[in-house]
Amino acid sequence: MTLTAQGSTDSEDRLRRAKGLLQNGKFVEAGALCEQILDREPQHRDALYTAAVAQRYGRHYGEALLLVGQLIELDPTYGRAFQERGHIYRDIGDAERALTAYQVAVSHNGALAASWQMLADLHLAAGRRDAADHASAQYLRLADMPPELLSVASAIEEGRLFNAERQCRAYLQTHGHDVEAMRLLAQIGTKFNVLDEAEFLLESCVVLEPDFLLARYDYVDVLNKRHKFERALEQATELRSKDPGNAQVEMLYANENLLLGNFDEALGIYQRLLAKTPNSPGINLTLGHALKTVGKQEEAIAAYRRAYTVKPELGDAYWSLANLKTYRFQDAEIEQMRAAEDAATTRLADRYHLCFALGKALEDRGEYAKSFDYYERGNRLKRDELKYDWRRISGEIDLQVEHVSSALLDSKRGSGSSARDPIFIVGLPRAGSTLIEQILASHSQIEGTMELPNILALAHKIDGRRRVGDEARYPGNLGELTKDELTGFGDAYVRDTMIHRKAETPYFIDKMPNNFRHLGLVHMILPNAKIIDARRGAMSCCFSGFKQLFAEGQEFTYGLEEVGHYYRDYVRLMDHWDAVLPGKVLRVDYHDVVTDLEAQVRRLLDFIGVPFEQGCIDFHANDRAVRTASSEQVRQPIFRSGLDQWENYLPYLNPLRTVLGPELVNM
Repeated sequence: MTLTAQGSTDSEDRLRRAKGLLQNGKFVEAGALCEQILDREPQHRDALYTAAVAQRYGRHYGEALLLVGQLIELDPTYGRAFQERGHIYRDIGDAERALTAYQVAVSHNGALAASWQMLADLHLAAGRRDAADHASAQYLRLADMPPELLSVASAIEEGRLFNAERQCRAYLQTHGHDVEAMRLLAQIGTKFNVLDEAEFLLESCVVLEPDFLLARYDYVDVLNKRHKFERALEQATELRSKDPGNAQVEMLYANENLLLGNFDEALGIYQRLLAKTPNSPGINLTLGHALKTVGKQEEAIAAYRRAYTVKPELGDAYWSLANLKTYRFQDAEIEQMRAAEDAATTRLADRYHLCFALGKALEDRGEYAKSFDYYERGNRLKRDELKYDWRRISGEIDLQVEHVSSALLDSKRGSGSSARDPIFIVGLPRAGSTLIEQILASHSQIEGTMELPNILALAHKIDGRRRVGDEARYPGNLGELTKDELTGFGDAYVRDTMIHRKAETPYFIDKMPNNFRHLGLVHMILPNAKIIDARRGAMSCCFSGFKQLFAEGQEFTYGLEEVGHYYRDYVRLMDHWDAVLPGKVLRVDYHDVVTDLEAQVRRLLDFIGVPFEQGCIDFHANDRAVRTASSEQVRQPIFRSGLDQWENYLPYLNPLRTVLGPELVNM
C-alpha cells in the first residue's frame, strides 16, 4: 500500500470516529480528529464540514463560520456548506442571513430537507405565506421519502452519481416498480446522458401512476433533451390538464410552445402569467428571452428591466441586456450592478452574471482595465464552478487523430444515408457561425434550424456508458460499425431533426459548433452532407469567447489559457480532417465575410450547389427566430467594428498569446 493510499485510509478512519464522537456529544474530541485530517489534507471537504459542525455544536460560532467559509471557497456549489452556514446564523439569532444561506443551500441541493424546513419557518415568521407554503411542501415531500431514496436524491444533487445509481438500483431490486425510485434513476441517467433509458423509465412512471406529476414534469425535460418536442408538448398539455392554474406548469407549457415555434401561444401565456404576478422576476426574464428570440428588442429590454427592478441582484437580467450586444447601460444601472456584485449575500450564479454584464458595460465606455477585471473575475468564478480541465478535450482530439484515419474512412465508403439536405456549420463559438447561418437561411432553398445536439448525442451513445477515468471506446470502435448501422444512424439523424424544419426546402442547417470534433462520424453516416468551417482569427475568436457567458456548455471559454488550448486543438483537428477528407470542408474566414460579403456569399452558395440570391446579401432583413448570442447582431448589416476589439485588452492577454504561440497569434 502506498503512503498516499495509507494516508487516505487513515483520514477516512479518523472521519468515521469523529462523526461517532459528534453523535455522542463529544464535540472537542471530534474537532480534534478533524484537525488531524486537515493538517495532512487541508482541502478534505468532509473533514472541513464535520469540523464546522463540531464547532457549532460546541457554540464556537466564529470558528464554525471560518471553517464554513473555507469549505465554500473550496467548493462553491456544496449545498451542505450553505446549510451549515444557515444553521450557524440561526443559532446566533441572525434570521436574515440564515434565510439567505438556506436559500443558496437548496439552490445547490434541492434534497436538503432541513434547509426547506427552516425556510418554511423563517418565511412564515416574516409573513411570507406563499414562500412558506412552497418550502413546506418541499420539506414534506422529502420527509415522506424513504431514507434510502432521500440519500439517493442528495447524492444526485452533490454529483456522486455512481453511488446514487448503486443505491437506487439496490432499492428497486427490493421494492419493485417504485415510481419515485424510477424517477430518481431516470435523473441519474439524464446526468449520464443515457437519455433513452431515462425516457423509458419516466414513460413507465407516468403509465404506472398517471397522477405522479413530478415524474411527468421530468418526462417533459427528457423529451426536450432528446429533441422530441411534439411529444414534450403533448406531455406538457396533459400535465396542464391535471394541474390547472399551476403557474410553473403554465410556464412549462409556454416554453414547449416556444421551442416548437408557436411564438404567439407562448407569448400570450407569459403575458397572462405576468398580469397575475407582475412582480415575478422569473416570468419577466423568460418573457424577455422569448421577445428577444422573435426580434422584439425594445419589448425584451423592458421585460429585462422589470426583472431587475423586482430583484436588483438578479444577474441574469443584466447579462441578458448586455448579451443583446447593442444595449448601453446607464450610470445608475452600473452602480446598481456593482453594489449587487459586491454584496456578500449575492448568489454565485448571480455574481458571475453580474461580472460579465459589468465587463460589457465598462467595455462599451472604453474603461478597458476595469472591464477586464470584471471579465476575469466572472470567468474565474464560472471556471471554479465547472472544474474544467483542458487536458480532457486535448485527449479526445488525440483519439480522433489517432483512430479516424484515411484507411478507416475508405473502408466505410458506400455506407451511410443518401440524404443530401444537411449542412453542418462548425467551428468555435463567436467565430461567425450565426452570421453564416443567417446568410444561408436567407436563401429560398435553405432553412436554418438551431444548434442541434444529435451528433454529440450519437457520439456519446457509440462511446457507451463508462465511469470517469475509464478508457474511451469511441472513436476507436468506429471500425466495428456495420454498413447497416451507419446508414441507420444517418437516416435517424435526418428523421429526428425533421421536427425543427418548418419549410419544405431541399437543405437545412445544423449549427452546432462542437460538431467539428466528430466530422469523421458525420461523414460516415451522412457522406453527402456539406460541412462549413466558420473560422476566425485566434486572438479575436478566443477573447470574444472569453467575454461571453454561455447559457450552457462551452466550458473551455472560461479562462484565457483554457480557450487558447481549445483553439489550438480545434486547428489541429481541422487540419486532420483536411488531410483525411480532402475537399470535404469549406473554410470561411469571418474577416473575409466582413470585408467582402458578396464574394463569400457566392463562394458559399457555389459550394452548396444553389444559385445566387440577393436575399443572402440582405440577410439582416430576415425575420427568422435566432436563439444564439449573436441574435441582434445578425439583424443588422455587416459591420467591421468588432474585428479587432481584442486589441483594446492587449496588455492583459499574455497568457492567451503564450498558449497560442506566434503562428496562431499572427494568423
